[in-house]
Amino acid sequence: MAVVDEELIERILQIVEQIPPGRVTTYGAIADVVSTGPRVIGSVMARHGGPVPWWRVVRADGSLPPSHHDEARACYLAEGTPLRSGLGSVDLRAALWIPVA
Repeated sequence: MAVVDEELIERILQIVEQIPPGRVTTYGAIADVVSTGPRVIGSVMARHGGPVPWWRVVRADGSLPPSHHDEARACYLAEGTPLRSGLGSVDLRAALWIPVA
């Protein structure tokens, strides 16, 4: 993975901070706004996302990596984020928030 500059990291984290409680966005939606790829967003979140509401950034299918599932689910329940019953993922139709440039 190429080195990501500090300005891009900050832009990504600022977008994540704007996601309202109970809503989520996808790695791809953020990538579209900052003109990069979803894997770059994932890398930034993995390395620098601890201080921001990281659980509000999900895969295109509404899921998180399994290693974060339990902690994220607790956050979703606390925030009232719409979930898909039995699937362990966010209901994107009800919860999707689209960032703007």
